[in-house]
Amino acid sequence: MKKHEITIIPTSNEAIIKFESNHFLVKNHSYEFKNIDEAKPSPLAQQLFYLPFVKTVYIAQNFIAIERYDIVAWDDVKSEVADQISEYLNSGEVLIKSEEEKKKVPVTVYAEATPNPNAMKFVANKKLTVNSKEFKSINDTETDTLPRALYSFPFIKEIYVDENYISIQKHDVVSWDEVTHEVRSFIRESLESGKSIGETKHESAAIVKEKGETVDLPKFENLDDVSKKIVEILDEYIKPAVASDGGNIVFEGYEESNGEVRVILQGACSGCPSSTMTLRNGIETMLKDMIPGKIDRVVALNG
Repeated sequence: MKKHEITIIPTSNEAIIKFESNHFLVKNHSYEFKNIDEAKPSPLAQQLFYLPFVKTVYIAQNFIAIERYDIVAWDDVKSEVADQISEYLNSGEVLIKSEEEKKKVPVTVYAEATPNPNAMKFVANKKLTVNSKEFKSINDTETDTLPRALYSFPFIKEIYVDENYISIQKHDVVSWDEVTHEVRSFIRESLESGKSIGETKHESAAIVKEKGETVDLPKFENLDDVSKKIVEILDEYIKPAVASDGGNIVFEGYEESNGEVRVILQGACSGCPSSTMTLRNGIETMLKDMIPGKIDRVVALNG
């Protein structure tokens, strides 16, 4: 069973907080319950209404949002609520009794070119995954999933999925002009029929260095101050731009002794001819300017 980890996320409304899971809770539907009677389809929502400060419970995609009455401050109770939600989700109990997950839902997909001539980005009008996933070959995919089905196209080399888009790298045997419409239609029809992304067997959470050993990526809370600053800059300034091009950049490590920053490139960025130029003229320059005296160079590894 997948273990749910809950992250507490504030919203623009001080009365509402989101409790976000690292896995989908519901697909194709969202729910709003304003009292314990309305919450009958959801045992967890009913349970939450026993808390006297709970005004409204929202359940959608990978999060549960709660609006509170003003009798308490979120800082006083949010940790306990997160623990309660986590315990319930990890118990294996049903979240929504009458969920109709298999109902066909209209989906739109559009294609978007990327700086990598071999990669195309296909953007959907729905959330496809909670966590980014990389499929380097058909062996990384699960049975009866969209990535497995996409590999029926012989020209597809690699697949990267994040949020609401699928980034596909092709072999040089065809041009995108020849196959974009067919791939876009295939993705749309597959999503409408309920095909999921599934999990990946590719170890994108680690890298294998030349010596052959596998190195886990560091957790943010265990990083030194310079590394934390690098991660914050990547998240705020670099990742949004990279994601718009159908790729991703992941912090792998920082060596204080030589000022070297190591990052992993995924999706359309992996193997992109312009990625080296981007690193040198963009990311490297920005890190040097924002963390003066600490950064000498940025080294990229393909995911």
